[in-house]
Amino acid sequence: MSNPYKGRTGLDRVVRAAGYSWSGLQAAYRNESAFRQETWLAVILLPLSFWMGRGWVEVALLAGSVLLVMIVELLNSAVEATVDRISFDLHELAKRAKDFGSAAVLIALAICGGIWAAALWARFTA
Repeated sequence: MSNPYKGRTGLDRVVRAAGYSWSGLQAAYRNESAFRQETWLAVILLPLSFWMGRGWVEVALLAGSVLLVMIVELLNSAVEATVDRISFDLHELAKRAKDFGSAAVLIALAICGGIWAAALWARFTA
């Protein structure tokens, strides 16, 4: 049995997928305050990563760590939306799913903060 929604191919599939992705980014920005905050932080940090990095690897680490936070936040928001769609009732598994997503965001933020702290240290103490 094939999925009737998966029949698109070629350029039509790519264009529609890009539209769905854009819609997802807009919805996240509109509905998730954490994603909005991280977006504005990215607006500052992504250009700054090109100045801070002393080579393409450092730039990639600095910029990539910022983008990692945004990716994990989007996935966390997807988990939260799915859990809320199923039920608003308090349930241990729903709490666990949301806590796992939150922990993933915390780890991504710690990675980003550590990379930026190390880069700042290397840039201004060496």
